Amino acid sequence: MTTFKNRLVSLLTSILSSMIISFSTYSKIPMPRVEWDEKNRKYSLIFFPFIGAVIGGLLCGWWWLSEVLGFGIIMKSAVALVIPVFITGGIHLDGFIDTVDALSSYQPKERKLEILKDPHTGAFALIGCCTYFILYFGALTELKSLKAYLLVSLGFILSRALSGLGLVLFRSARKQGLLYAFSSSAHRGITGFSLGVIILLCLGFLLSVDIIGGSVLFFTALLIFWYYRRISYSQFGGITGDLAGFFLQICELAMVIVITVVL
Repeated sequence: MTTFKNRLVSLLTSILSSMIISFSTYSKIPMPRVEWDEKNRKYSLIFFPFIGAVIGGLLCGWWWLSEVLGFGIIMKSAVALVIPVFITGGIHLDGFIDTVDALSSYQPKERKLEILKDPHTGAFALIGCCTYFILYFGALTELKSLKAYLLVSLGFILSRALSGLGLVLFRSARKQGLLYAFSSSAHRGITGFSLGVIILLCLGFLLSVDIIGGSVLFFTALLIFWYYRRISYSQFGGITGDLAGFFLQICELAMVIVITVVL
């Protein structure tokens, strides 16, 4: 009995530590300090979509507050645009910028991987970032209902669940770095199953909000996921943390755009 109790306490501690590591790595939400070791990272990817849930909750909360305060569409969209950046600290946007820089170089795989690690920001990265925000802001101004905001909010969970699944299923381009640290220490069976369940739950909630809009958003995310794997393997030889950030950003942009078309 004592042995079982000790194992249960150890498991719960490991799960809690994994959640803290996930939130402290992929968000700016204050978290207590825990030991950043392989054991405590074992289930971290499972909690990655929960950060998307926080972003989605704040997004819906902002929609309600802006309606109460009578804000116009520009103010409503501007705040909605910065909520994900504020919560994540721009960690995924940084990966998007680095990837745009690397893809725009048209260099061999080895050189592209070096560009991903280069701390300097190139001209094409700035152009890509500005273009991204303009498109994202424009799409947000077309979201006129709570239903649309609910679908987009669920998209933040779905994109992170797919991203986490990619870390488990896809090969890494490097045998080092933050992404490799998470993917190599993850319990692949439990993590893959848990993220798969979250993806199916997302699909269920999306369809309950709007059958057509939810279906289109879900299959758009899957299409971007396929593109993410294809471009990672062909251009870089595998995925990296920057490429994961690139996927997350373009997936979320694509989902917002399709909702503006469908609804």
